[in-house]
Amino acid sequence: MKKLVFPAVGALCLLQLTSCLNTEREVGTSKNADRLFTPTPEANRGRVSERTVLRTVNATHTFSSPKAKDTFVLQLRGPKIATSQAYFIIVSSSGDTLRNESMPATALIRDQDLADPLAATVRDKEIAILQGMNNFFRDDRFVQPAVPKAATQPENVDSQSWQAVKADTRAVGFDYPAADGRERRLAYSKQLSKAVIIAE
Repeated sequence: MKKLVFPAVGALCLLQLTSCLNTEREVGTSKNADRLFTPTPEANRGRVSERTVLRTVNATHTFSSPKAKDTFVLQLRGPKIATSQAYFIIVSSSGDTLRNESMPATALIRDQDLADPLAATVRDKEIAILQGMNNFFRDDRFVQPAVPKAATQPENVDSQSWQAVKADTRAVGFDYPAADGRERRLAYSKQLSKAVIIAE
């Protein structure tokens, strides 16, 4: 009988020890097994936020120098297309940022892109925004000279910027929609060494 009791007790002890090891492994490094799991910032990497890049459109075009093309970037950031921000960036061939501005993505919607602007659904607006991104850097938006000879200075444009760009017949203008929905013309002034608004 003693021969049977010792192996049986040994087997039960071994089984109990194995069960304890499994429980520790399942709990992991938790100090309190009753505490609920809360995700860490590392666990949230896949979540969408206002910094999430939803779409990027790039183009290269002559702008600040006739010798090298600059890079034009339009980037949509946010949790949803309809409520996102559009970031418009121009980077020179040497890597300098010439322009960096943001606007609501809805500024990219043209009235002709929506059959009925008042009855447009969120999906209709999202499609119109994406179409606006596709057309943002169309070739016909770039004009040269940036200021025609017969043009008169608009009231809301800085006089120094206007005169500097008008004097440069090789300056390239770029037309794009601003945050308020109006068209703007942007040009690079060699005299001022910066991109300036010359029409709104």
